Amino acid sequence: MGVVILLIMAAGVAAMLSRKLPTAFALVLLALAIALASGAPPTGENSLLDTVLQEGAPALAATMIAILLGSWLGRLLDETGIAGTLVRKIVEFGGDRPVVVALGVLAVSTLVGTVTGSAPAAMLAGIIGIPAMIAVGIPKVTAAGTILMGIAAGMPFELPVWQFFSSALELPVPTVRGFMVKLFPFALAAAVLFVLIETRRKGTEHAWSLTSVPEKPLSRRRRLGDAPWYALLTPAVPLILALGLDVAIVPSLLAGVVYALVTTTRPGEMNKRLLRTLYGGFETAAAPIVLFIAIGILLAAVKLPGAVAALAPLVKAVSPQNPVLFVLVFTLLVPLCLYRGPLNVFGLGAGIAGVLIVAGIYPAVAVLGLATSYNQVFGVADPTSTQTVWSAQYAGVTPQQVMARTLPYVWLVALGGFTVTAATYL
Repeated sequence: MGVVILLIMAAGVAAMLSRKLPTAFALVLLALAIALASGAPPTGENSLLDTVLQEGAPALAATMIAILLGSWLGRLLDETGIAGTLVRKIVEFGGDRPVVVALGVLAVSTLVGTVTGSAPAAMLAGIIGIPAMIAVGIPKVTAAGTILMGIAAGMPFELPVWQFFSSALELPVPTVRGFMVKLFPFALAAAVLFVLIETRRKGTEHAWSLTSVPEKPLSRRRRLGDAPWYALLTPAVPLILALGLDVAIVPSLLAGVVYALVTTTRPGEMNKRLLRTLYGGFETAAAPIVLFIAIGILLAAVKLPGAVAALAPLVKAVSPQNPVLFVLVFTLLVPLCLYRGPLNVFGLGAGIAGVLIVAGIYPAVAVLGLATSYNQVFGVADPTSTQTVWSAQYAGVTPQQVMARTLPYVWLVALGGFTVTAATYL
């Protein structure tokens, strides 16, 4: 039966890779097929309807709320001009020095990456940052990669990501936070190395060509002017509360929303801005929320007793227990998290992580190390991720070009994460 379930998983991966089905739909169908193959009854305990669908769908509800609040805060950073002001100040400071401009945009991207992820984060930093970098001679692929490497450097401190791994792997938030703090230096070092090496590798290229420059956001920013200096602290507010003061994730994100609003908006306009940005946040968060519903359903399916009993012997037979082999094998498997592959944690990788934990193959915190390390690769180099597609297209290059340039750096980040995991938790 374990072989049958593995074949079902392979079919699910094929459906996602070929884009015959959206990822969320494919994961739900995959979960239902796994439940049926594992002998789950229609209703009752450990059943298809009551356990997989009813309990699985809202399993990551806390993550969905965190994603919504992060999207809301991201909308406020955009509408109030906070993100645009941060980028403009950095560009003005850098002048015509390409490396300084790129490092400055990288810093802003990292800060934005702690608030929200995916395409909204890339747009917040990239709409002004990418043209500014290209204008001072930074190659287009490097400009797009700088935005993505910056967002990935901020990802270890993105509060919705903490909540996701906490809920999906059933770990306390402090445990997730502790590993993310260890992962951050690798992500930051790789991002800085990317800028320092890639801006010098080919020299400057003074060729201005963007495939599309959206006029409306730029003109709106010009009308808004710069946000007040104290409002620029907004991205740091949730991080200080959650990391420094151990405040829970939802209150920390709400505090960021309130701070952004109070420091940029007249009292008479607050209600309208709150509602407008909240509704915009719902629009931004809709796609990831649907994906998290599907991931919850998949996690419920792979944790069914029949599925665990069938898969545990097979998975254990191929899972390295020696720390050195652990690092070597999982480092070699890094490409399997690209193109929505089987190790992508926002796809089938979540189900595999669930099996590794429920079957007792690795401690949950070791699986956290695997999943977060692979996520650093996916967030930058996967040509199918929305932030990679947007950044590449806006810079006038292909996602595959960005992948080829950034993959060596994020592969090293994953290696660092695996090494820390093996040394600490195995």
